[in-house]
Amino acid sequence: MPGIVWAGTDDGNLQVSRDGGMTFTEVGKNLQGLPANHQYWISRVDASHFDQGTAYVAVDGHRSDDLKPYVFVTHDFGKSFQSVAGNLPQYGNVQVIREDPKNKDLLYVGTEFGLFVSLDGGKSWQKFMNNYPTVRTDDI
Repeated sequence: MPGIVWAGTDDGNLQVSRDGGMTFTEVGKNLQGLPANHQYWISRVDASHFDQGTAYVAVDGHRSDDLKPYVFVTHDFGKSFQSVAGNLPQYGNVQVIREDPKNKDLLYVGTEFGLFVSLDGGKSWQKFMNNYPTVRTDDI
């Protein structure tokens, strides 16, 4: 979306600009459900193709030995976030999340142990393609 810029860092900062990058607001503090006193990095931010205020965020905690999948969505420019990790396997950090450019309910995540797809906006997940190997998937 024009004028909207998202940035995530390797020290857990998550920022959004609504004026084309002139100013940024730190919204990473609004991610709920991350254990305190751990080091997390924002592995991916994917802005929605359909709604200005919506973005998907993947968070990686492997540097704190936390390999749980953390995936979030915001619909209000980061004022609040909801987990969309659903029934992803409980072991395997998420490297990337992508929203399909033609179907807002179709999401993809690449994890430490494979590729998963959601047909319902992240409520439930299934392994993508039976013949896709169980490998780290860094980008989609």
